[in-house]
Amino acid sequence: MDPVIIVGAGPVGLTLALALARHSVPSIVLDAGDGRVERRAARTCVLRPDTAALLPPVGGTRWRGWRAERRRRLVDRVELDDTTSPLHVEQHRLTGALRAALARERLVRLVPGSHVDELEQDADGVRVRMREGNGAWCRGSYLVGCDGARSTVRKLLGIRFTGRTAVERHAVAALRTRLPWDDEALLHRESGADGTEVTARPLADGLWRLDWLLPPRGELVTPDQLLAWVHDTLTDWHRVRGDDGAPPSYELLDTGVHTSHQRLARSWRSGRAFLAGDAAHLVGALGAQSVDEGLRDAANLSWKLALAWHDGHTGGTERLLDSYEAERRRAVGSRLRAVDQALPVVRRGGGVRTLLPGGGARGPLALLTDGHLGRGPLGAPPVYGRSPLAYGGPTAAVPPTGTPPGAAVHDVPVTALDGTAGRLRDRLGGHGGELVVVLVAPGTGVWDSRHWMSAGLMPELAAAVEALPLRTDLLVTEDYPGAAAHTVVVVRPDGHLVATLPGARTADLRACADAVRGLAEHPVEVRRSRR
Repeated sequence: MDPVIIVGAGPVGLTLALALARHSVPSIVLDAGDGRVERRAARTCVLRPDTAALLPPVGGTRWRGWRAERRRRLVDRVELDDTTSPLHVEQHRLTGALRAALARERLVRLVPGSHVDELEQDADGVRVRMREGNGAWCRGSYLVGCDGARSTVRKLLGIRFTGRTAVERHAVAALRTRLPWDDEALLHRESGADGTEVTARPLADGLWRLDWLLPPRGELVTPDQLLAWVHDTLTDWHRVRGDDGAPPSYELLDTGVHTSHQRLARSWRSGRAFLAGDAAHLVGALGAQSVDEGLRDAANLSWKLALAWHDGHTGGTERLLDSYEAERRRAVGSRLRAVDQALPVVRRGGGVRTLLPGGGARGPLALLTDGHLGRGPLGAPPVYGRSPLAYGGPTAAVPPTGTPPGAAVHDVPVTALDGTAGRLRDRLGGHGGELVVVLVAPGTGVWDSRHWMSAGLMPELAAAVEALPLRTDLLVTEDYPGAAAHTVVVVRPDGHLVATLPGARTADLRACADAVRGLAEHPVEVRRSRR
């Protein structure tokens, strides 16, 4: 088959190409730029642990804690570790690391200076025409528009992009300095609707990004204003913490104004063409992270495209590909609705609290903390419980765990059959297989794998996994939250739970594999959105 065409060479497009290569699918990345990465220290990404695990080593830093202050008093502090701390990295570092990783992939071809001007598709593939040269055409099996908020692909497909403009606006400064706390992010708010709000988030190499909340629509920020805010903020923080001298010296590296919009494409699929990242949605208010959501799009779509690409015209291909929009558009739409509900409370509510679905009663600072740390309706990984790919196999008594079907699995320590130890997230995304099966087997950590491979459930489970129609990675773990011994945990390539099974049941495992491929007999019905 022809390669997958990816339009756009930002973090989402590059991540999608890398994920497809891990699934042995070739791709062509059409880059409208010249291939050079613009270095902007004030343009950064905050990535949740589950999305950061999808990437090659990209640098950045993880916060040791999160501090929430009101009127210079600490009201909350959240301890963070490797499983809960976001990764904060400059976007140019992220893009550079992805480009370096793709340079080693023989299945990816990056084409700079490629502006898409026309798009056609038929039953077997997609063609795009380039604006440059003689208007050469490029043909692919599928096409994914990762070309940003002003997406040419979205416009050529005639898909509407509805929503609101300028929901929030921040003045941003990246600087190298010393602050009174180390490796902790800070959110400081004054009281009242007109009170100042500033966020300080550490980066690598002694850098910090500071954000000051601005009116959604207001006057331009002058350089003198921004310099005054930097000086006054640093002076205030050091004075409150007992340093009455001059504020520390700092090196100002970059500035800007960041505007958050709320938009959602009416459709994310049109035939063999798809949208992902900012081409499909714009998020960013109250700590929601646009690049993070885009990487989740890439993780969700990559393995589905890979199955469709390798299997060709099978009975479940359409349901499998439709599930991308059904899962991701619903998840991002829920995020946008949660932000809309929370905005009046956070920006105008003072001490008022609000009740969000699944989030309990939350005050303004708690809601902002949720958004920035990836918790609750404003930031937690989505649950694809109502997916067309939901498991509906014959098992009636599904053993309970701490993870509901469709939710992101816990990143537990695992051991492969060859004795290699690691983390579950490191085995996802096509590294070991299209499907991951984990046996909860207490005590295996103290035994060599050659001993437990022939003991207990392992022979039967290994035979059942071998018979599956999908390439499957079989792992063991000492413990999984909420799961009893001998529970079998079935995981999708994007880290979301298919089902938990009470032991090595061949028919149930086959039903899980069929569900993942869109071949379940009784799928969950999901109506596709209209343009």
